[in-house]
Amino acid sequence: MSRFTNVLILLVALLPEHQLQAQQHVSFATEDGGKICADVYGKGKRAVVLAHGGRFTKESWRPQAEVLAAKGFKIIAFDFRGFGCSTGPGDKDMFTAPMANDVLAAVHYLKKHGAQTVFAIGGSFGGAATGDASIQSKPGEIDRIVFLGAAPNLPADQLKSRALFIVARDDANGDGPRLPGIRAQYLKAPEPKELIVLDGDAHAQFLFQTDQADRVMDEIYRFLSAP
Repeated sequence: MSRFTNVLILLVALLPEHQLQAQQHVSFATEDGGKICADVYGKGKRAVVLAHGGRFTKESWRPQAEVLAAKGFKIIAFDFRGFGCSTGPGDKDMFTAPMANDVLAAVHYLKKHGAQTVFAIGGSFGGAATGDASIQSKPGEIDRIVFLGAAPNLPADQLKSRALFIVARDDANGDGPRLPGIRAQYLKAPEPKELIVLDGDAHAQFLFQTDQADRVMDEIYRFLSAP
């Protein structure tokens, strides 16, 4: 376990229990009439949107949200439409619904509530939606994106955010390895950008259940904190 992660775990352990849990349960509207339910952690002018994958919900981000909140970030973890109490047009099929609208709604909520800089972390289809949200956003709305086992659905050369791609080398689905497609989108993405290929086959948020979890959090914090 890295020294950085040990320090973060100690910081979290020293916090009162009420500060470890989501400090606020909120909901907000999307531009196409959806309703998004979310949990807010921490305080600060730097904020992070956490976009879950298809096998997860907003609650799955709690360990990572607590760590980042302890480092001074304000965090919003939300459920995409069709998950939890979130609803919206197309919510019966997560693969065709306009999920980028949900990410943008979370970004706009944070901006409205005092965030000066907004970052985003997305896993699997949530990462794809986050990338599409960057492409559809106004310049400067999403400063940086972390893709976990993901890449935008839309052409990556249109990304408006600095990007970090993290993927396991042997991550695969029924269509085969994910790395070639992610690498192709990474190569199209504008600078500055980074690609980190990890050992193993864990997909997206499942990386946090492996011995790579510490490194993933170290890389995320480094990327979000860099000048």
